Amino acid sequence: MGALSGRTALVTGGGRGIGRAISERLGRDGARVAVHYGRDETAAKETVDTIEAAGGQAFAIKAELGVPGDAEALWAAFDEQAEGLDILVNNAGINTALDGTLKGIGEVTAEDFDRLFAVNTKAPFFIVQQGLTRLRDGGRIINVSTGLTRGGARPDLIAYAMTKGAVDVFTSTLAKDLGPRGITVNAVAPGVVDTDMNADRLRGAANAEGRRAAGAMSPLGRLADATDVGDVVGFLASDDSRWVTGQWIDTTGGALL
Repeated sequence: MGALSGRTALVTGGGRGIGRAISERLGRDGARVAVHYGRDETAAKETVDTIEAAGGQAFAIKAELGVPGDAEALWAAFDEQAEGLDILVNNAGINTALDGTLKGIGEVTAEDFDRLFAVNTKAPFFIVQQGLTRLRDGGRIINVSTGLTRGGARPDLIAYAMTKGAVDVFTSTLAKDLGPRGITVNAVAPGVVDTDMNADRLRGAANAEGRRAAGAMSPLGRLADATDVGDVVGFLASDDSRWVTGQWIDTTGGALL
């Protein structure tokens, strides 16, 4: 039996990148995983298929985040296929403006700002709020933050880093609130990871220097893979992390040293 056998997990944005690595790790550990997606149904179903092919259990649920009624839609889809929850991973997030670009303070529009906060900050808040009646005592909440909230964000990621700074406060405060129920709340904070979100600066022959520079940021001398983050989440979801709560876990490979 796996460490998470008999438990149910929900991973937002669980079909791609870091979310997929988290979903697959929780599935390998025995959890039944709800793989949430907003638009990419194909990726979510591929993740479900991978988990099931390895002997695990999973199902996909759709709900666009950052729009009115997003948390309600997510939980309605979840409730159709599961009863109760043990592990909630708030992973879904965006880092670009509405036009798909990165913008500094002089370029970010009010619409860009509102969209970033709607997806990265407001959605996790209300997903947790409405999920507390479903989350069992002794459960786990794991939020995906970023190393940028401690290491100084690039100017064109200022609004994105601000959204995650709010998530950090949410994490530590929520841990105090839910402690009496035995629920732990922690945040993992990745650095640069080789995912689709960073494809334009890391992948392809033209970006070889970008990959080298990103890898050099860590004393370990390599670029992070999504599984490097997923495995940390696997620990936080397990009983082994029972005495860890309210923490911001540096998952940058030591890039902030």
